Amino acid sequence: MKDSVIIVSGGMDSITLLYDKQDSIALGISFDYGSNHNAKEIPFAKMHCERLGIRHITINLDFMHQYFKSSLLDGADAIPEGHYAEENMKSTVVPFRNGIMLAVAAGVAESNGLKNVLIANHAGDHTIYPDCRPEFINAIDQATQAGTFVNVRVLAPYTNISKTDIAKRGKTLGIDYTETWSCYKGGDKHCGRCGTCVERKEALAGAGIEDHTEYE
Repeated sequence: MKDSVIIVSGGMDSITLLYDKQDSIALGISFDYGSNHNAKEIPFAKMHCERLGIRHITINLDFMHQYFKSSLLDGADAIPEGHYAEENMKSTVVPFRNGIMLAVAAGVAESNGLKNVLIANHAGDHTIYPDCRPEFINAIDQATQAGTFVNVRVLAPYTNISKTDIAKRGKTLGIDYTETWSCYKGGDKHCGRCGTCVERKEALAGAGIEDHTEYE
């Protein structure tokens, strides 16, 4: 039964979830919030939705770029290099990004008679991003249920698994990860050095997938 919307960025995690739950997804939503890499990611989100026959929309959240502080919004040179777990990667947090996206997606879901919002946060995000943690997901799930007539649920099935586990799932599903985008710098090729690129490399290696990503 197609009763769900999915927040789909065009990255590894959300594209895996898109294929994983395709039978229940009626609508894919991408958000353009002015990040360095939105222009690289969103075309992949649209392409995969179209391939699966799932309607796709992009919602503009330009106010976030205008009023929020994050290196993810400040151009490629502002993005720190290194592993996700390092303190400097906290600069990439866009404050309450998932909260805003999930609130909008819940409204879109109810407006379209749909009952679930899918999001692909995972255990590796917990270190840095407060709005990826289980306690946040549980809280916003309660809020969307209480705040909608159809009791919209927030479903985050990857919350307690790693990116490597997600890549393993994608391998089973036959996903070609060259048709996804990770790099926070948003250049012509993946930089291979920022936290998301490092995490991408580790996940693919851990899943036994040959990495054909074009790196600088």
